[in-house]
Amino acid sequence: MTVVSKVRKHGPKVLLCLSATLLASCETVSAPWPSRVASASPADAALEARVRSIVAGMTLEQKIGQMTQPDIRSVTPDDVRRFYIGSILNGGGAWPAMNMHSSVGDWLKLSDAFYRASMSTDMPVQIPVVWGTDAVHGHNNVYGATLFPHNIGLGAAHDPQLMERIGRATAEQVRATGITWAFAPTLAVVQNPRWGRTYESYSSDPELIRGYGEAMVRGLQGQLGSSTSVLATAKHWLGDGGTWHGVDRGETRTSEANLARTHGAGYYGALRANVQTVMVSYSSFTDTASGQAWGKMHGNAHLVGGVLKQQLGFDGLVVSDWNGVEEVPGCTKSHCPQAINAGIDMIMVPDDWKQFIATTVDDVRSGRIPMSRIDDAVTRIIRVKLRSGLFDASPAADPHPDASVMHSQAVRDLSREAVRKSLVLLKNDNGVLPLRRTGKVLVVGQAADSLPMQSGGWSLTWQGDNTRTSDYPNADTLLAAMRKKLGSGDVDYSADGSNVDVRRYNAVVFVAAEKPYAEGAGDIKFPASMRHSARYPNDLAALDRVSGKGVPVVTVLYSGRPVAANDLINRSDAFVAAWLPGTEGLGITDLLLAGQSGNAAYDFTGKLPFDWPAGDCMPQHGGFQFARGYGLSLSSSSNLGKLPEAAVTMVCPAESR
Repeated sequence: MTVVSKVRKHGPKVLLCLSATLLASCETVSAPWPSRVASASPADAALEARVRSIVAGMTLEQKIGQMTQPDIRSVTPDDVRRFYIGSILNGGGAWPAMNMHSSVGDWLKLSDAFYRASMSTDMPVQIPVVWGTDAVHGHNNVYGATLFPHNIGLGAAHDPQLMERIGRATAEQVRATGITWAFAPTLAVVQNPRWGRTYESYSSDPELIRGYGEAMVRGLQGQLGSSTSVLATAKHWLGDGGTWHGVDRGETRTSEANLARTHGAGYYGALRANVQTVMVSYSSFTDTASGQAWGKMHGNAHLVGGVLKQQLGFDGLVVSDWNGVEEVPGCTKSHCPQAINAGIDMIMVPDDWKQFIATTVDDVRSGRIPMSRIDDAVTRIIRVKLRSGLFDASPAADPHPDASVMHSQAVRDLSREAVRKSLVLLKNDNGVLPLRRTGKVLVVGQAADSLPMQSGGWSLTWQGDNTRTSDYPNADTLLAAMRKKLGSGDVDYSADGSNVDVRRYNAVVFVAAEKPYAEGAGDIKFPASMRHSARYPNDLAALDRVSGKGVPVVTVLYSGRPVAANDLINRSDAFVAAWLPGTEGLGITDLLLAGQSGNAAYDFTGKLPFDWPAGDCMPQHGGFQFARGYGLSLSSSSNLGKLPEAAVTMVCPAESR
């Protein structure tokens, strides 16, 4: 069908769209997508008139500058002024002056410098720069900040109201450093726990994620424009949790109907809560119903420009992921007209931003990108900045942010509550838990005294590695929490259980853990085993040293996903899935230990947000030991008996997801 016949078929609305972006994103979008999900807030005519006036007075170079987002390691405040940069970010492991221990004051000073530079250009109307950060479980890039459990643990809590409170607290932390944009929440509906980002997902249940997406956005954004509000980001559009074999940046193979029903669910909630930004996924999409391979999401005009912006009614800004445009065939980090034409408004180009500006200016002048698409992108960027209150004052200016919100007693109590609600009790034979507060306890496991293992990836650094427990002040490991509760004299510690007479103790608390990881490095590549002990045999060896000695053993597992652990469970009298609980180890001891009266102070309420595998393979292929929704309370009758342990040699069928 020709362009003219498409216009005749769909009418003048399509003609207007054709002047703004590619034809592919202007086709009529219908089922399976719902119509207009975005918050139906009243149109602000005065704001829109102001946006149009600002855009009309800008040069092409100024517009492209607004669409550019470098990392703070490769841009200076003077660069922001000279090149009209619209946004900056700090990636994981980027801090002021590259000092991990930067104070809140250091962050504020840098924020103010960037803001003042953006307001000192030769533009007719000064446009403030907006700073974005991956605040994905609290303000996790900042030294001394209280960290909440990662999303997988919060999903086990099944408590949307808790999510909104966590979003509010996170917004206050972020604003205390002069930053106004959080790249959160992640709304992936993970289908394959081999994916190294599984812990960034709340659940495999689309409906839970829909409610959580709405609650977290409401919490983060609060009253837009206020001094405690940040812009939220619904990410990663779309299908990032459904890739084949769980490969990071991989291919999501499903029907478009299932893409809309399953992977779109969280976005419907976020859009209803008026989320202002959406980040695009590294993944690609192949429609198994039609056989059409749509390719990388960063170049998908149908799903970005058509579905998200037109069908669902999103009028905020769409941002790429870190060098995400490079994923599109034919593109580089600094040159990708396909991505901009597909509907991406702001390009996260951490290092090669000068080249990006030059090549994009040339693309517009040569006609590869229509000026109308640039104007639409800049309109969305300025609209969001006006809504956020950035035009009113520096985020670091008066009223001065309150640094105490980073680790106040109130925020630590909130995180501790979230930890309690996130823990899932998988086994409690003979009512071992809660442990009595009499006699001595032996704590075993390297992770028991490790805040990096307790907090996981995206904690101070991108992968959560290259840090030490001493880099987390205002925090408690599980070992520290046990000693606070019982007294140091009644809690002994052994990293691996060697050369210890277990019979001297009333109980053993053993902590097993995955090492910290984030995207890429965290993938369990098919057909590798899903058993924890296959990847961390030292945990099984340590547990063997202390179990079966006539002393009850309580095992706590830190993991970013459900993993097969029947061998660990069999050697334990009680077993707790603790996920990645963050900085508040006292939230764990609240449930492990009886209160002063001898009775339970709190009960286990967490329920599995994913199926829990039984053996080497994914649950749907190797069987699941515990179904999603499983979780014991202290009053539950538990007598699991001996669970089957996976063979050392295994054959996983070709997993479909």
